[in-house]
Amino acid sequence: MRVGIIGCGLIGWKRAGCICPPHRVSAVCDVCIEKAQKLAETVNCEFVTADYKELIQHGSVDLVVVAVLNCQLAPITLYAVEHGVHVIVEKPGGISSRELEPIMEAIKGTGIKVKVGFNHRYHPALLKAKELITSEDVGKIMFIRGRYGHGGRVGYDREWRADARLSGGGETLDQGVHLIDLSRWFMGDFAEVDGFAATYFWDMDVDDNGFLCLKKEDQRAAWLQVSCTEWKNMFSFEIYCEKAKLAVEGIGGSYGTEKLFYYKMLPKMGPPETVIYEYPGGDDSWKLEFEETVCAITSGTPLQMGSIEDAYEALKIVEKIYGRRPL
Repeated sequence: MRVGIIGCGLIGWKRAGCICPPHRVSAVCDVCIEKAQKLAETVNCEFVTADYKELIQHGSVDLVVVAVLNCQLAPITLYAVEHGVHVIVEKPGGISSRELEPIMEAIKGTGIKVKVGFNHRYHPALLKAKELITSEDVGKIMFIRGRYGHGGRVGYDREWRADARLSGGGETLDQGVHLIDLSRWFMGDFAEVDGFAATYFWDMDVDDNGFLCLKKEDQRAAWLQVSCTEWKNMFSFEIYCEKAKLAVEGIGGSYGTEKLFYYKMLPKMGPPETVIYEYPGGDDSWKLEFEETVCAITSGTPLQMGSIEDAYEALKIVEKIYGRRPL
């Protein structure tokens, strides 16, 4: 698989680092040509450009990774699929669900794959939780409680994420789509969306906190909060089943060692039987996501996780919280 990297910032470098033989990075692109040249030197790539259209039209790529500002994600993805190129596009895939509609239409019946970067599905603790729910007698999922947050940094409210024209929204869109996507992965679609987004601390025109209640028709729900006023970075995703609770805490790095706590209710109730799975190693989620994309492309089978349709449904939920459907 010949891969093109469009956007040579932090995420572009991470994605490039997951591409191993027999696959290779064959072209790189960034509006800052110096960034592109630096990555090209590292991955031993000869084709370097500042124009994504030139990269896609060059004919040297089978798949492109689109790791740019939110406002550019959907237009570049659409251009790629219209030229017969597969795509891994960073979440949220675009700044509105409407932006994704022409992409979904363009790939119908073509075999072109568009993978959206919901890499949290590939974290080992979340994969193990999914496995246990499938293989163990834990009963029906009753509700989910998810919290995800960071504390920003000096000048955070002057970065591109704080500009609605570039980002499409604040924390509810940024980290919120991960919790929304995970909730849909475990519980399926939701019939009702409630909540609100607020700006409490940062001097910016987008939200720094989001509060969501996603309900199914039978009132089973996901309660979610995302925040960039968390100060101490944290990730917590708790799945409450009829006979067990599965709690994922941490996702590595500044968010703490990734762990899964499996609390299995005993027939006599009382303190549950507890098993703790700990994952102190590095983050392989990006690599697993790439491998699944390649597998879907080469086998001609549908993507199993994180499709453009998943991004579309997540964005529709975000838009309900914001009370709008952005253009």
